[in-house]
Amino acid sequence: MSTAILTGVPVAGSSLGDDLRSLGFDVRTAADAAGVTEELAAVPAHERVALVDPRFVGHVHALRLALTDPRFPAAATRGALTVQPEARTALTRALAAAAYPGETAPAGAAGGPERAAVPGADARDGDAGPVGGDAGPSGGAVASGAGHRPGATVRAPGAVHASGEYAGSPSRTRPSGAATALDPSGATALDSSGTAAALDPSGTAAADGSAPAPGAHPSGATAAPGAAAPGAAAPGAAAPGATGAHSWADDIAARLDAEGVPVHRPELGVLVAAVPADARERATAADAVAAVDDERVRLRAAVKSRDGFFTTFCISPYSRYIARWCARRGLTPNQVTTASLLTALIAAACAATGTRPGFVSAGVLLIASFVLDCTDGQLARYSLQYSTLGAWLDATFDRAKEYAYYAGLALGAARAGGGDDVWALALGAMVLQTCRHVVDFAFNEANHDATGNTSPTAALSGRLDSVGWTVWARRMIVLPIGERWAMIAVLTAFTTPRITFYALLVGCALAACYTTAGRVLRSLTRRAERTDRAVRALAELTDSGPLAEAVAKAAARGAGSYLAPLSAVLGAAAVLAGTAAGGFGSWLPVGCAVLYAVLAGVAVAAPLKGPLDWLVPPLFRAAEYGTILILAARSEVNGALPAAFGLVAAVAYHHYDTVYRIRGGTGAPPRRLVRAIGGHEGRTVVVTAAAALLHDQNQGFTIALTALAAALALAVLIESIRFWVSSGAPAVHDETGEPA
Repeated sequence: MSTAILTGVPVAGSSLGDDLRSLGFDVRTAADAAGVTEELAAVPAHERVALVDPRFVGHVHALRLALTDPRFPAAATRGALTVQPEARTALTRALAAAAYPGETAPAGAAGGPERAAVPGADARDGDAGPVGGDAGPSGGAVASGAGHRPGATVRAPGAVHASGEYAGSPSRTRPSGAATALDPSGATALDSSGTAAALDPSGTAAADGSAPAPGAHPSGATAAPGAAAPGAAAPGAAAPGATGAHSWADDIAARLDAEGVPVHRPELGVLVAAVPADARERATAADAVAAVDDERVRLRAAVKSRDGFFTTFCISPYSRYIARWCARRGLTPNQVTTASLLTALIAAACAATGTRPGFVSAGVLLIASFVLDCTDGQLARYSLQYSTLGAWLDATFDRAKEYAYYAGLALGAARAGGGDDVWALALGAMVLQTCRHVVDFAFNEANHDATGNTSPTAALSGRLDSVGWTVWARRMIVLPIGERWAMIAVLTAFTTPRITFYALLVGCALAACYTTAGRVLRSLTRRAERTDRAVRALAELTDSGPLAEAVAKAAARGAGSYLAPLSAVLGAAAVLAGTAAGGFGSWLPVGCAVLYAVLAGVAVAAPLKGPLDWLVPPLFRAAEYGTILILAARSEVNGALPAAFGLVAAVAYHHYDTVYRIRGGTGAPPRRLVRAIGGHEGRTVVVTAAAALLHDQNQGFTIALTALAAALALAVLIESIRFWVSSGAPAVHDETGEPA
């Protein structure tokens, strides 16, 4: 149970208490600072706690966004603040430092010792007068929580820089509802400089006083077609009364920022969050609340801002309503994710029948599974049910669904009339798709926090993203999950598994060439410093085992701009070419695998700081998976390809698990596990040696691949499940919208 403490007696007739209870808060009231401190001490240390100004007027969804999101240690909007258990100590210090309205500020607080904090007053750029220089109710100044730092500028909570950044906030996040404000009469809006800004017909103004961009989303994203709420204000407009009464909760939020606790301030868009100073402002704010349907805003915001064409126009227009239906019945995103997996597995079973009705049913069920796959993320955003476990389940189940479906198609092809062995195509599709994802992960990890970006390729990409048709064309070219699954479903229903795999391989190969070429050009033309975190993430993504580690220690060297990717390319080419040339049963692939292990060690002998070093992990994946594919395909041993499919699936699961641990900020799997399963180079040597030793034994190679797949899957799954169930990793979710 979370607890909300009202920092004063509620306004008569206010529904604030009921609104907070509807969000799951136990509501308590404190009459003064001592009462707040006493109530806070009574809240168990493991619970979330919120401080809310009793004069708050706004949408329930504005409170939900600010007070219930589990991803942030602290979050706030105008007049309301919440902290997670990890920020409770900082909150206690902030309470001790901030003066309660009508009391004297503690010595050393913003504004100087013994400086009075008067509700309704403001200070800007060190001046004692209110915003705009006009006389306020008392002419006093408010301590914002930033002024206790030497040389800091004093601002009232809710005030904004001209650039829209919040004063004193390390996160530099703009407070919701502070960019513009209606004057008490509601007739005009004042921008951050105090000048009048034009109102739109709904009575609000854009943050810069201009009309909003067509199709703008309240969260800053593109709204789905037809989703605009009647009478809604311009996206980005601030709440009426944003420059109203001074709020102690805003003081506390500013002090948390000053203490180094980043306070998340969600973009509310058209939603209202205000602390009116008087009855007239309160009535104006209430009218603004009534003018905007926050449920429609909430539904619109449940959809990712960046999704593929098929998802945006064929799935999201109705899947969001399924998400709301699930939320109202208490279903969780993880339950919907599991339902999506089960539906896909049934689809794979239908495809495995090898009959036309089975193929048609498989196509229909695959689309149904994708609808549920979209619904789980929309449910998470709609109800703010984020978790690291949920992000991991969503990502790994997507891969499990797709690859299980490939296996179902391969089984169905073998059982269909005439029998068609397409296991090599199924394994090739899995290898290609997995390598594509590793390219995405490695590039993003290498560059997501790099400083500076002067790449003309990135600038061109940004310009193309500003033109409507090119945005959708570029999203479709990369064959994201929506387009890919739609293509697979349609081809399954009306053609054969072989044609389906041919189309999939061609489409994925073109998409891989397009995305990889663009990222290489960006990397070659940008000037940026790679952070230590990025270097560590790339090293963990390489999945290097004992052999590569030993070589790396012996070949210790300084960082070279292109030596790492060059070594990886040579090693991958050597083992793949040697395996293809030597064939099944030859010892040439073993020698090439040993050479590959040596070159892999050379590649990771120095920190991966070069501009193209992000290519090293995907090159290692291509070498390992490709070697297994070639040996199984060349062996002509019954069951070798299905066994190889299982082995690659087990190894790929390990690599996806590594990626999502890194994304969650918890680091890669333990080194003992990586060493125990051999690393990519060790497994490559083992598989080539098994092919050479067991080539003349009936089913020997198949048994070896099956045993290796089972052992790897067991080791990886035990550690993975233990970690994700008990790690207590911070809540995250994929909000990038980048199609998978």
